Amino acid sequence: MKHLVVALSGASGVRYGLRLLRVVHAAGVKTSVIVSVGAARVAEIEEGVRLDPEAPDPRALLGLPLDGPVPDGIRGVALSDIAAAVCSGTHPVDAMVVVPCSMGTLARIAGGMSMNALERTADVMLKEGRPLVLVPRETPLSRIHLQNMLSVHDAGGAIVPAMPGFYAQPKTIDDLVDQVVTKVLDRLGLPSDLIPRWKTKTQA
Repeated sequence: MKHLVVALSGASGVRYGLRLLRVVHAAGVKTSVIVSVGAARVAEIEEGVRLDPEAPDPRALLGLPLDGPVPDGIRGVALSDIAAAVCSGTHPVDAMVVVPCSMGTLARIAGGMSMNALERTADVMLKEGRPLVLVPRETPLSRIHLQNMLSVHDAGGAIVPAMPGFYAQPKTIDDLVDQVVTKVLDRLGLPSDLIPRWKTKTQA
């Protein structure tokens, strides 16, 4: 994979998105990042990370010192810039992940409403038949939420809910986060060894 778009929207669980970014960056995947207004607020509340939707700082996203050099291979896309390269079907993007995906963002993607760079890029992924992975983090789910997920699925997107499993015997919150991130990486076809893979006794 040469170019991945990762978008963070305003649901609880920004840690999933930040962890995914750090893993794919370490793997050398070129990444464009879009941060919604809600995601910026959640990131500050949950993680103490300050993000500007109009100029996401790669150093903040990767947990690096803000006075250090800007890392290569990752760049922020202004939320309001619907003329950004990733918003065009002619621009080569291999896949997009929205993690976490709020129910509002889900609804607008399902309805084909492109009011900002995040929604426009997701719309482009669907219309071009490229992989789009949404990681919703909400509970309980209303009928509207479920219908919107089905609409995205039927349009070619993938729904990978933030539902960590326990078969890997997680010991920490980070272990649970890695379980969900692994599911996303698997969907993208990117190899990872963040968690132990399930084996039967005959495979051990």
